[in-house]
Amino acid sequence: MAPTVEEFYRGKSIFLTGGTGFVGKALIEKLLRSLPDLKALYLLMRQKKGLSAEERLKDLCSKQVFDMLREKNPEGFKKLRIINGDITEEGLGISEDDKRLLREECNIIFHSAACVRFDQKLKDAVNMNTSGTLRMLTLAESMKNLEVFVHLSTAYCRCDLEVLEERVYRAVHPPRKIMDLVQWMDDPTLEFLEPKLISSEPNTYSYTKAITEDLVDEYSGKFPVAIARPSIVTAVWKEPIPGWVDNLNGPTGLVIGSGKGVIRTMHCEPSYKADAISVDVVANACILIGYVTALDKPKETQVYNLTLSGVINLTWAEIIQLGEKWVNEFPYSVALWYPGGSIKSYRLAHQLDVFLSHVVPAYLVDALLFVLGKKTFMINLQKRISHGLNVLQYYTTKEWHFRNDNYKSLRTRITSQENDTFYTDPSQLDPDEYLKNYVLGTRQFCCKEDPANLPRARKLHKIRYIADRFIKALFIILILWTLYSHSQTFTSSVELLDSTLKSIPPISTAAQEAYDIQP
Repeated sequence: MAPTVEEFYRGKSIFLTGGTGFVGKALIEKLLRSLPDLKALYLLMRQKKGLSAEERLKDLCSKQVFDMLREKNPEGFKKLRIINGDITEEGLGISEDDKRLLREECNIIFHSAACVRFDQKLKDAVNMNTSGTLRMLTLAESMKNLEVFVHLSTAYCRCDLEVLEERVYRAVHPPRKIMDLVQWMDDPTLEFLEPKLISSEPNTYSYTKAITEDLVDEYSGKFPVAIARPSIVTAVWKEPIPGWVDNLNGPTGLVIGSGKGVIRTMHCEPSYKADAISVDVVANACILIGYVTALDKPKETQVYNLTLSGVINLTWAEIIQLGEKWVNEFPYSVALWYPGGSIKSYRLAHQLDVFLSHVVPAYLVDALLFVLGKKTFMINLQKRISHGLNVLQYYTTKEWHFRNDNYKSLRTRITSQENDTFYTDPSQLDPDEYLKNYVLGTRQFCCKEDPANLPRARKLHKIRYIADRFIKALFIILILWTLYSHSQTFTSSVELLDSTLKSIPPISTAAQEAYDIQP
C-alpha cells in the first residue's frame, strides 16, 4: 500500500532553489505547515543588496505569508537551513562542505529559481535559466539518496504550438550549444543575432525555458525527473491568506495600474479564454508531483501542465469586468485618476487610445510639474507601463490550449482528506470571490495600504469620480462651443462643397459627351 503524502515526506530532506520568489515563498510555507515531520528544508540563498544570506532568511521568515505557519507550527522555521550559493556561479557557488552535506542528506529537489523578466538579455537569461539548471542537475547527479528532481517551467514554453501536450518537446536549438554560444560570442554580435535565435518564442524567458526542458530530459534515466508547467501564476486562492501576492508581474500589475487610473487601454481579444493558476494550487501540485514521481520511479520525464484548460472557462472580458467591479468597491487611496478605459480588439484602436489617454496626459502632468518646480515622473512611468503592456498583450491576443490530464490525475492519487489539504482542483473556485480577494490583496500586500483606511479611500475615490465626470463634461461642452462658434464657417464650407459637387456633371453624361465628340 502506498504511503500517504505526509508519510512519504516524513524524515525527508528537501533542497529548494528560488525560495525568495513568489512561488518559492508559497512552497516553503506549505511544506513547513502541512508536512511537519520534514527533516530539513535547505534553501539556496546568496548575498543581495548588502544583506547576507542569513539576513535575507530572517527577512523572508518575517513576511506576512508565514503568519499562519507562525500560529500553527512555529517550530517549522527551525527546519530551514541556508546553503550559501548563487545559481549563476560555477558549481552554484556552494562550499565543498555544503555539497557533501547535500550529497548525503538530500532526497528531493524543487528547482524553482529562474529569471522571470521577459526582456532580459539572452546571455543573462541563458546563464540563469539554462546554465543554472545544468549546475543543479550536475549536483543532483552526485546525490546518493535523491528520489526526485522537480523542475518548474512554464506552460508558455512553446508558444509556436497550437496545443501544448504534457510531454517534452525537442528544443529548437541544442541547449548545450546555446550555453556555449553565449559564453564565447561578444555582446554586440549576440544582441544582433538574438531576434533570429529566439524567433520561435516571444521573449528570452520563453525561449530559455523551452531549451532548458530538453536539458532536464537528458537526466531522466539517471534519477526520477518531473517538469511542472504552470500558466500565469496569480494570487492565493485559499491558504495561507486569500489574495496574497507580493509582486507586480502580469495580471497583478494590470489590476493595480488600471485601479489607479494609470492604465486606460489594453490590446486584448475579450472573447478569448484566460488561463491563470493561483500560487497555492501551484505549491500543492509541486508537492504532489514530487510524491507521485518518487513513488512511480519513471524512466521518462513526467510533465504536468498546471493550467485551467477544460476546468474553468473564463474569458478576458469576464475577468476584466469582475476586476472593475471590485476595484471600484475597494479603491486605492493613492491614485492618479478615476479608473476607466476599455480593452481593444484592434491594435490600431489601442495605439490611438494609448496616445490620447496615456501619452498626452503624461506630458501634460509632467509639464505642470515642471512649471511648479516639482520633479517630473509621468513620462518615464508611461514608458514603463507601455513596455509592460506590450509584453503582456502577446498572451492576451492569442488563445491558448493545453492538455492537462496528468495534472488533473494528481487528485486521484491521494485520499479525499489529503485533497482537502493539498487541493489542486480549481473547478471549485468562485471567480467573483477570487477577484474580490485579489484586489484586496493588491491593496494590502503590494501597495501596503492598511485595510482600515478603506473609508478614506472610498471618499477619495468619489472625489476622483466627480472630477472625472466634470472634466469629461467640460470637454464635451468645449467641443460643442467650438462647433457653435464656428457654425457660420462650417455652414459656408458645407454649402461650398454642395455647390461644387452639383457643378460636376454625372459620370454617365460626361462619358456620353466624350463619345459624341469622337470622330
